Amino acid sequence: MLRLRILLKSTVVICSATVHQGYPPDQRIPRCWPYFATLLALFSPPDSFGALITEFFVANIKSQIKRNKQNEVARERNKSVKSEIRTRTKNALSAAGTENEESALRAAMKRVDKAAAKKVIHKNQAANKKSGLMKRINALKTNA
Repeated sequence: MLRLRILLKSTVVICSATVHQGYPPDQRIPRCWPYFATLLALFSPPDSFGALITEFFVANIKSQIKRNKQNEVARERNKSVKSEIRTRTKNALSAAGTENEESALRAAMKRVDKAAAKKVIHKNQAANKKSGLMKRINALKTNA
């Protein structure tokens, strides 16, 4: 993961609609700024706000470079697993009250358990997802 630092080439920075804070040029921005700075740059006239400069800091230690690559591969793998969990959950909810209900619910539960076993999601999160899914399906059954 790359760290991002945002610098301003302006002497006046607006933190929200009502608070004005002055910063000297190129001073580091407080933590609230990654959210507000880009929005402010989009909606402010360029001459009143100044230009945003972004700097990326990349690891220069060999083990950390390797760890960053491994984390990126794991993130991509985990992203597809989480996406499949959401898809199976939606399929189970849409199949509630039909003949495919049991098989769709079983597939969703199995996928959540597999993700927890492979440490993609925490076991407590898996339990919460399964419990929430059952509650929603039971609510759909009682309403229909």
